[in-house]
Amino acid sequence: MSSAPHLVIGLGNPGPKYAATRHNVGFAVVELLAERAGERFRPHRGVADVAEGRLDGAHDGARVVLAKPRSYMNLSGGPVAGVLRYYRVAPTDMVVVHDELDLPFGTVRLKRGGGEGGHNGLRSISQSVGTKDYLRVRFGIGRPPGRMDPADYVLRPFAAAERTELALAVDLAADAALALLTDGLEAAQNRFHALSS
Repeated sequence: MSSAPHLVIGLGNPGPKYAATRHNVGFAVVELLAERAGERFRPHRGVADVAEGRLDGAHDGARVVLAKPRSYMNLSGGPVAGVLRYYRVAPTDMVVVHDELDLPFGTVRLKRGGGEGGHNGLRSISQSVGTKDYLRVRFGIGRPPGRMDPADYVLRPFAAAERTELALAVDLAADAALALLTDGLEAAQNRFHALSS
């Protein structure tokens, strides 16, 4: 049996300027998971911040490593590949949590592989690890209003109406990420796609 831990990567941009933006919702989800486990993030080899611990319900009591790349979103692949190598986790076993323009705000969808849908963070990861076949927690942020450029939209804070629902949606996405580790993709999809529609 493999001694490799479970690995959950949250995507975002580093620094306080981006902390409350839509693009950083992946960071918010892994930060909540770390809080639940009573762990703190610490620098890891200059490429990411990681928190290691055991989450309630994690399969066979295995360790879980939560990671936030220290690069900007578009360059996430190098740090992710480095964390995979260090912890000896296969790319197909990692879970990546990211924002998703093509889903309504607060919707959570789970899948393995597929395209990147214009998401430069996912594109960078797929190129760096050599496969698209990894697990994903897609957190809906909705489409930009009017003619707003999607690149501008993802770097803006959530609207006031969204912020009232944000904590619940992040909690749901954190539960979904854990369910991928404990129950597998199909069971997690059956449970969470019904809850978030």
